[in-house]
Amino acid sequence: MRNKIGKYFFKEFIYIFILILVSISVIVWVVQAVNYLDFVTEDGHTFYTYFYYSILNLPKIVSRMIPFAFLISMFITISKFDKNNELLIFWTSGLNKIRIVNLIFLISILITLFQLILATSFTPFALNSARSILKSSDIGLFPSLLKEKKFNDTVSDLTVFIEKKDKNGLMQNIFLRDDSSKLNESKTIIAEKGIITNQNNKNYLILFDGIIQTEDKCSSVEVDGDIKTECLKNRINFLNFKKTEINLSSFVTKTTTFPKLQERPALSLLSCLDWFKKTFLYIELSERSIKDLCSSKSEIVSELNRRIGMPFYIPLIALIACYLLSSRKESKYFHLQKYIIFALTFVILIFAEIAVRYSGKSYINLLIYYFFSPALIFFNYLNLIRIFKYENLAR
Repeated sequence: MRNKIGKYFFKEFIYIFILILVSISVIVWVVQAVNYLDFVTEDGHTFYTYFYYSILNLPKIVSRMIPFAFLISMFITISKFDKNNELLIFWTSGLNKIRIVNLIFLISILITLFQLILATSFTPFALNSARSILKSSDIGLFPSLLKEKKFNDTVSDLTVFIEKKDKNGLMQNIFLRDDSSKLNESKTIIAEKGIITNQNNKNYLILFDGIIQTEDKCSSVEVDGDIKTECLKNRINFLNFKKTEINLSSFVTKTTTFPKLQERPALSLLSCLDWFKKTFLYIELSERSIKDLCSSKSEIVSELNRRIGMPFYIPLIALIACYLLSSRKESKYFHLQKYIIFALTFVILIFAEIAVRYSGKSYINLLIYYFFSPALIFFNYLNLIRIFKYENLAR
């Protein structure tokens, strides 16, 4: 009988939890996906890149929404059972309330483990894959971003100005500034006409009847067998041309392609911490980009706390929600008690979100962040045992 009640309660909660989690995550994802449209409208990425990048950001949203979805689901489940008098049936059949508390606490542990796996493994992998897509993506929509009588700087180190552009893509009176050269020289091109063509899935800017102005900033000179660098000022070379081609695939978008902290594996972040280097799990970092991240250790600690510490606030929310089991419908403060309990759990979630941002600032903040939840879990569990163990079920 008790096993059937437990399975029934678990089934109802999981159904509501999945429904709420999916609903909230989809809403947040849609809103966030609208912001990602800048990748297309401003950075020139294709819609395939935009859609794939948006999908891979979904695990991060789901991971962030789990505590809030758990809070809403638990309140809805308990309220539903209470409204249908199913809880009263449980009590009158001899089921002690502390058994429901244990069941709810067990469910919270399972959800905590789920969020831990999602936040520490799958989410960073998905975010890193999304960043890799941006890094490897070309500027396929660059031609459509060129506007008349406007300086277009969609890609790095390239500025293009066109006076007129017809419906066939033919451009007139073109000014182009190219600072992408690795030889410390800048290039200015002025052309009467130009057009963008696609060859072998690569965009080329073909210019006609113009002049190329190259400004040399530094040059290497051999003196007595040694290579010396001389920097000359006001040295400008001119070259007239009838036709020239510029491979636009050699330019990169201004979109940030450097992986952020939240996109790094947990072991890579842990390897930046001194105490972790003494453990057998320590891995030597080989990427220079990761080593550069180790300079911001407070941010690394905060990111790790978000992944590891935040899930442990879920059992605390579950135990506080269990106080709803002690409420009585005939009490005039019944609804007020529900609002107070819900507000209290919501405040705890806000506190956890704020505290995690400052948890890497000092050891005191770190201790407060990690001991706050276990201490309250222990206190509330003992208090629930005290309330329900000797409760007169017939009252």
